[in-house]
Amino acid sequence: MNRKLVVGLMMLILLPFQAKAREISGAVIPEKLERAGVAFVLNGAGIRSRFFMDIYVSALYLEDRSQDSEKILRDDMNKGIRLHIVSSFVDEDSLKSAIKEGFENATGGNTQPIRPQIERLMELMNEEVTKGDFFDFVYLPDSGLKIYKNDTFLEDIKGLNFKRAFFGIWLGDDPVDDDLKEEMLGL
Repeated sequence: MNRKLVVGLMMLILLPFQAKAREISGAVIPEKLERAGVAFVLNGAGIRSRFFMDIYVSALYLEDRSQDSEKILRDDMNKGIRLHIVSSFVDEDSLKSAIKEGFENATGGNTQPIRPQIERLMELMNEEVTKGDFFDFVYLPDSGLKIYKNDTFLEDIKGLNFKRAFFGIWLGDDPVDDDLKEEMLGL
């Protein structure tokens, strides 16, 4: 049998068994995510870097892929973000500080209407954070933002405006990182 034909047939046989995740800066980012009975597909993922150091990998999960950040922020639809810590320099205090700053940017400095939700999120993130930890933030319209740490469910935080501001940290007009926003949108 022709060698090229054999190689081609083997490739076709192995296609369904291709990896179901991608690795970015040492973080394994699944192509599919299921939380609370809802299946999501990876829309895009990228690295948040500061001072030439990788800090975390952020991945956007949607039910249907989209490159329209305004629609993703506006719509009251299922969606999720995974933050996977890839630096040993990140701890709970630095992560909370970065998220608070992100809320300030995402709301144009007007965090007052969602202050109780932000404070609750900060309380939930008081546990130790180390390299390799990951957080899934999954928004479902009926229950709010579901927070998971390393596959353990922590709590729901309700509020559409809170969800918009939270996702706005990465996808808004003043995102934490323009390149990361594009990577999460699959651009």
